[in-house]
Amino acid sequence: MVAGEPKRTDLWFARRGTGETLVLLHPGGADSRVFDPLITELDDTYVCFTPDHRAHGRTGDVAGPLSFEAMAADTIAFLERSVDTPVHLLGYSDGAIVALYVALARPDLVRTLVFIAAVFHREGWLPGVLDGEAPDSMGDSYGEVSPDGREHWPVVVAKLDHLHAVSPALTVEDLATVTMPTLVILGDDDEVRFEHAVAMYRALPDGELAVAPRSTHGLVVEKPALIAWLIRDFHDTPRTNGFAPIRRA
Repeated sequence: MVAGEPKRTDLWFARRGTGETLVLLHPGGADSRVFDPLITELDDTYVCFTPDHRAHGRTGDVAGPLSFEAMAADTIAFLERSVDTPVHLLGYSDGAIVALYVALARPDLVRTLVFIAAVFHREGWLPGVLDGEAPDSMGDSYGEVSPDGREHWPVVVAKLDHLHAVSPALTVEDLATVTMPTLVILGDDDEVRFEHAVAMYRALPDGELAVAPRSTHGLVVEKPALIAWLIRDFHDTPRTNGFAPIRRA
């Protein structure tokens, strides 16, 4: 490990399905079980790998704060060790931010990027969505599988609060270096500012944008069949620019 790099954590993961490799990164405060409805729609098309981030699900916490850089380093190590790369990489909420950091650091590992319900800069969240306390149900879900036990949940919440207060802080200039095809998805009643998502779409050299109707920040659970269709369409080859392209002309 190079001096100054985040210390890496071995990630628990599951593997399901047959087909091309798709790695799915879950939201903060949740774990990879959140993808069960989506994987049910995808497992006849993809081999779905679902790691749990550090301090989430079945991967234990480590000393020190959470950071997107550290979780990206964990994911990079997982990709190098456990799957054939490059992969289709999908992230949801905080998982999408981790996926973006992976794509920026190691584009050689990522064929395509699906960025769902997330921001590239913390100012992209709608005012107030990060305020308030996490519901007890999230702590109970954490306690069902965490090797650290239910009593460690408040520690994780405090780390997530600090993480969201300071990051991410990427720029449109950073996004301009993300050269792999990237699909940005959000719900029409999501926690992400529309203007922010559009700015991301416009900054990406090979970006696509989808807004799921009548959907919230929980769109992956609310409309798994629609999200699965969008993913398959995004990966369909050959990709075309349509009959009357303007931006892609």
